[in-house]
Order: sequence, then C-alpha cells, then structure tokens
Amino acid sequence: MSLTGTTFLYTLIVLSVVAVVLPLALWSRLRGPRALRAAGRLLMVVFAQWTAVALVFVLVNNQNNLYDDWADLLGTGDHVQQAANLGADGTGGIALKRLPKVRQHFTDASGPGLRGVRETQLKGRVSGVNAEVYVWLPPQYGRPAYRHHRFPVVELLSGYPGSAKAWFGSLHAVDQLRPLMRDGRVAPFILVAPRMNLLAGVDTGCANITGTVNADTWLSVDVPKMVTDNFRAQAGPAGWAVAGYSAGGHCATKLAVAHPDRYRAAVSMSGYNDPIGERNSLAAETPALRRANNPYVLLRDARTPPAVALYQSGQPGDGYEAATGLEQIAKAPTTVHVVYVPKSAGGHNMALWQPQVVPAFRWLTEEMGLLHGRAGATARATLRATPRARSSAGSRPAELASGTASPAAAARRP
Repeated sequence: MSLTGTTFLYTLIVLSVVAVVLPLALWSRLRGPRALRAAGRLLMVVFAQWTAVALVFVLVNNQNNLYDDWADLLGTGDHVQQAANLGADGTGGIALKRLPKVRQHFTDASGPGLRGVRETQLKGRVSGVNAEVYVWLPPQYGRPAYRHHRFPVVELLSGYPGSAKAWFGSLHAVDQLRPLMRDGRVAPFILVAPRMNLLAGVDTGCANITGTVNADTWLSVDVPKMVTDNFRAQAGPAGWAVAGYSAGGHCATKLAVAHPDRYRAAVSMSGYNDPIGERNSLAAETPALRRANNPYVLLRDARTPPAVALYQSGQPGDGYEAATGLEQIAKAPTTVHVVYVPKSAGGHNMALWQPQVVPAFRWLTEEMGLLHGRAGATARATLRATPRARSSAGSRPAELASGTASPAAAARRP
C-alpha cells in the first residue's frame, strides 16, 4: 500500500473512527479478571493514539511532500548503483557529446498537482544514479507554431527530506505558472524535477563523493542530457536555470556557481551557503567537502567570476544572511538579486515558498532574456517592484556572510 496513496489515507481515516468508537462501545462491557480488562482498555487507548498520530503524519506528509514512499520514510532506499571518481568537473573525462542519445519511456505521473506531468526512471550513465525524474511541458510545446522551437528549462530541486513532486504538489508550480506562460507573462519553461533523496537517511548536499554518491553529476550532467535528448529543449548554459528551496536552494546556487557552463541562472529560497546548514548533509562531513560545496567560497575564490545570475530570497536567520553574503562578494559578470522576506511571512515551510514561485520565474524570464516587447516590459516593471536588500559585508559577522545557518533555522529545515 502506497505511503502517499489515497487507499492508505482512507484506511487510516476508517481506523481512526474505529479507534474512537471502540472505547465508547466496549469500555464498560469488557469481562474477565481486572488485569485482563485493564490490558484491553490500554490496548484501545494505544490503538487510538497510534491511528491519530499516523493520520496526522500522513496528512502532513501529503501536504508537504516530504517522503515519497516507505523506503524514504524508513531509510531503506538507495538509488546509487556506483560512484566512480569523476574528477573536478564531474564528467570523468567523458566526452558527453559523443555519448549515445538517452531514449526514455514516460508515463503519466499521479498525485495532487501532477496533471500533465510525465515521469520516467532514469539510469544515469555518468553518475551511476538510478532514480525518477518528472517533466512538465509548457502550453506552447504542442502547438504547431512552436514545432521547431526549443524551450528553456528550469530544473526544480526539493529540500531535505523532500519529494521531487513537491514543486508540482505543495508549491503548485504548474497551477501558478501555466496561465502566465499561456498569456506570455512568463517564458514557456520546461520544468524538470529529479529525485534529490538518493541515499537512505542523509542529504547528499548535491556533492560528488567518490565511492558514496555522484549527486552533482546526476543533476548537472545526466538529467540535462536526458531532457535535451528527449524534448525540444535548449542547450545549456543559455537555456538552463536551476531553482530550489531550503537544501534545494543551497544546491541550486552551488550548481550554478560551480557549473556556469551548464546553467545561466539559479533561484534559492531560504537556502544557505555552508553545507553544515543541513545537519544531515554528506557535504558537511569534512572541511574539504564543505569548502568544495560552499557557493560563497567558490564565488570568492573563483579566478574568473562565473557568468551566472543568482536570485536569493530569505528571512533573517534563514537565508537572508547567506544571500547578502553572496551579493557583497559577487563581481561582474556574476549578479545577485536579493529579496528580503519579513518574519511575518511565515516560517521555513511550503506556505512561505509557494507565493515566491511566480516572482522567481518572472525574474528568470527577464534575467535570461526570454521575453521581449510588451511582455518583456511588463516583466521588467514587475521585477523593479520586487523588494531588494542591499547592505555591506562589514556590518555582519563572517559566519553570517558565509551563509552558515543558525541552529534555529537548521531545526526548521524540512
């Protein structure tokens, strides 16, 4: 029985009702020795508590798309077949253009917000990862006038723990963006959501760790190649962006800064720079891994500033300091757009990030130069109206400028 399926949810609802009715009907009717009656009543209480807790958990899980299946919940899932040493660029010296085309079979994905979303199981030839990827095509994709058009792509990254479905389900990305794309107010992006939880009980930090996981290569090499081989998608970097929230926001920024040859822009909502911001991150296990996967360090130490645009939104203590830290060390052609989110907007959860989807995609549309004329003017006007924070690095401690999350923020991270 699926963890996120309606059958399991309805079963729990029925059991919860039974758990309430049983004590009312049987509490005073139990017969036998006192100890036996006490044991029976205790079991009814425990059953009622268990069903209540299970039902609440399933409702919360379905609402926030935290765990896809029982393997994710129980920490038994493993989507890594091998993790070879792929070198600094994550390709292992492989000439990617010479690899055979990846031909995938897609099925209709099921679940809230997934209407029109396709799903495939991808075996990454370079990364050694075997996991699902979800793809949504914009309204224009099937129109005859666009039959020779190649579309820009945004890769969507979830937090930890989190499901690849979360952008479509909890954040309602398609429901929010479809009408704007249809009307020309947002560029017709192909949306791609790959699995992020690749190993049991840990966050990969989107890192390549020889012998453990090649998460960076999975996201920045295997998934883009699959998309460009199966759909009319633009090639990177000009036509590709990456967006994420929480741990996915950290990954989005890191991937764009580390691979300006693959991505033009990145969106991070409530992200962080130092991988230690996620207490279960594999990328935080050693100082060397932390440095290699910290976008602040990568940007600061880059001999040539990467030609990428970064959209960084956050609240004080939850992403804002990481964002301003990047803003203050960025040098052209790198650009950083910081959006201050007040504490009154809510906590570190889906309700905070859902309203940020449209502004972020309007920024992507403008920053990647994908709309022109009247629609482009509207997008530029909207962007200018978006709050932007500017401040100096000298006014805050170094640990905040580098983007280390506060313990409170880390505790709230999904």
